[in-house]
Amino acid sequence: MSDLENPFQETLLQRHRAEPCTVVIFGATGDLTNRKLIPAFYNVAACGDLPPQFKLVGFARREKTDEVFRKELEEGNRKNSRQGHNDELWNSFSQSIHYHRSEFEDPAGYVQLKLLLDQFDKERGTTANRLFYLASAPEAFKPILEMLKAAGLNHGVDGKWARVVCEKPFGKDLATARALNAAVAETFEEKDTYRIDHYLGKETAQNIMVLRFANALFEPNWNSKYIDNVQITCAENLGMEGGRGGYYDTAGALRDMVQNHLFQLLSLVAMEPPTDLSADSVRDEKVKVIRALRPLIGPEAVGANVIRAQYTAGSVDGVSRVGYRQEDRVNPESQTEAYVALRLFIDTWRWQGVPFYIRVGKQLPKKATEISIHFKKPPQVPFATARLPGSSENTLVIRIQPDEGIALRILAKQPGQALSMQQVKMDFRYSSSFGKASPEAYERLLLDAMAGDATLFARRDEVESAWKFIDEIEHAWHQSATPPTMCEYPAGSWGPKEADDLLRQDGHAWRLL
Repeated sequence: MSDLENPFQETLLQRHRAEPCTVVIFGATGDLTNRKLIPAFYNVAACGDLPPQFKLVGFARREKTDEVFRKELEEGNRKNSRQGHNDELWNSFSQSIHYHRSEFEDPAGYVQLKLLLDQFDKERGTTANRLFYLASAPEAFKPILEMLKAAGLNHGVDGKWARVVCEKPFGKDLATARALNAAVAETFEEKDTYRIDHYLGKETAQNIMVLRFANALFEPNWNSKYIDNVQITCAENLGMEGGRGGYYDTAGALRDMVQNHLFQLLSLVAMEPPTDLSADSVRDEKVKVIRALRPLIGPEAVGANVIRAQYTAGSVDGVSRVGYRQEDRVNPESQTEAYVALRLFIDTWRWQGVPFYIRVGKQLPKKATEISIHFKKPPQVPFATARLPGSSENTLVIRIQPDEGIALRILAKQPGQALSMQQVKMDFRYSSSFGKASPEAYERLLLDAMAGDATLFARRDEVESAWKFIDEIEHAWHQSATPPTMCEYPAGSWGPKEADDLLRQDGHAWRLL
């Protein structure tokens, strides 16, 4: 049977075709809509992938007309569109955008919303699918869901579907995540619930499965026999700009980044091969990784494997920065971490004994997210007298942002009479290899939600398993009698020395970005 005759291949192609639908964005006047969602829809339209008879309704509290709303979004699109802004395309695309004013808790507003959606269906001459996007503050999720259910908008009509997309943060601990999951489950079925994590929409994150499972060069060696350690780094060169301090000081690096984004990357790196590429087959394997994480219970275990820190005054890119506790809207006595480094172990046959190091922090020297796979060194018997470089291990580097790509570092002989070796890099970059820029993460994820493909969205059990692990660390930090130390590092450095010591204990070092 050829690929063209393979029904599984055909299914994969079909499921990525977005179906005609109306998208309703709750919190449509917020930053996410202006900076990410509308430019994503616009670029999908520019690529010719927007479904026919598409409609978008912005749902928010402020009073404004369709025309005013469209003009505001146009200004944002000019600044944020990946492919630039084309007036002719925008004029055509913007005619599908409408505005609906209502309080999130007002039942009458949802009755009017239903009438508006029904009017669109009448104009189309057919009933359309409906996608509800919760881009509001997390505390508004529950009332929005309750109002959608009360208005009868949580079910499709005439064989059409109704789905909900939930933005992060999805809870702030296990208890709130469970409560939110329960509220969603009372309104939408799990198959119609899409918990979005934009990191999984990035091309390189998606490419991890292809790299691992479609290449015989890597899959046989992707285990504890050949891999020495794995590092995941998410470095940010900003602090609390834009008034972000108020939110961040209630969350911290562990809950803001590790529980969702970095655990998603961890699970893609460590998961077993799925039986197929269906959404649940992939997500079944991802959640197994989170459940297999060796628990860190109590301040002693947390203190030995997790480093938390705050930045002090320093300089980033030649610009002076204040310390974390001096940032706007941050408690001067804050015990919230702006940096965290973790040493984790996955208790499975494949990964027994392999440390996974994760670090994320603010006010570091550069902005970058990458995964590095550090392979064990072969016996150096034939080269006992050769001159080896300081770092001679083979390393596979998966760059998530900003310069998406994959690099493999290997040893090669330097030209000349002496047997002297040097590390060289085999580098693949998306932009140069494929001749075009990668789509923004939200473009892919929005298309998947409209196509009914939940592969790149978090499932309920995955979210709750991650929070269960994170809660033990938070408890040791904030509720134990002897909490682990809050370390410090100057802004513009790569973090506290204690994070370096964490790896040095195992004979390892953080990869230099």
